[in-house]
Amino acid sequence: MNAKSFLIDLDGVLYVNKKPIEGAKESISFLEDNGYHYRFVSNTTTKSRSTLAAFLVTMGFSVPEEFIFTPAIAAAKRIMSAGDKTCFLAAKGDVKNDFEDAGVTFAEEDVDFVVIGDAEDRFTFDLLNKSFRLIMGGAQIIALEKDRYWMGSNGLQLAAGPFVAGLEYATGTVAEVMGKPSPDFFGLALQDIGAVPKEAAMIGDDINTDVGGAQKVGMSGILVKTGKYRDDVVRRSLVKPNLILESIANLGDHL
Repeated sequence: MNAKSFLIDLDGVLYVNKKPIEGAKESISFLEDNGYHYRFVSNTTTKSRSTLAAFLVTMGFSVPEEFIFTPAIAAAKRIMSAGDKTCFLAAKGDVKNDFEDAGVTFAEEDVDFVVIGDAEDRFTFDLLNKSFRLIMGGAQIIALEKDRYWMGSNGLQLAAGPFVAGLEYATGTVAEVMGKPSPDFFGLALQDIGAVPKEAAMIGDDINTDVGGAQKVGMSGILVKTGKYRDDVVRRSLVKPNLILESIANLGDHL
């Protein structure tokens, strides 16, 4: 690998089911000790940036809050760039704190944006129908992420993508995706470390969102066999990773 900078996924790469991947902390230390630049890019939409940083500390990772980039950070920036706009947020957890910190106003009616994240068991007919009506009323859809699924504590479970796709189909509109594989999202993190795509690599457990998304913007894509990695998905995919690792613990062997 000729990469000088790395964008690293969190869930499925550093940890799975709240347990750190063996050797992950050592790999991050290796990057620091050898002068590599890195940032964490996660499609997590249920935790604010500060909560994620605190969560990582409980597993032994010392990660500065500003090293973490999430779809909520990107979405809040997007909404505020449009002026004094309001949004309806369909997501679970304290992710709304990142929007409030940026100055975004929440409302239930007559909003400019409908923001869809991982609402999990809140994805009821009423929530989806309310979102549908707001979009039909003129609101734009912002998808914090559009993953199909992720690895939960009880196995694979639906992510926000299927619900976003349903709203797109019902309303005849297209969502603006904030998280991976959005080129702007990768660019936001790369800009923070002053890196250009050809000198950077993305490390993730999703061959399409992580690897494919990174390759489309000119980065290298490294796939790890942890998290939601599945052999059958890799065999069927048209995406060809630049490197496949058993886990992030093996990264140093290729640098």
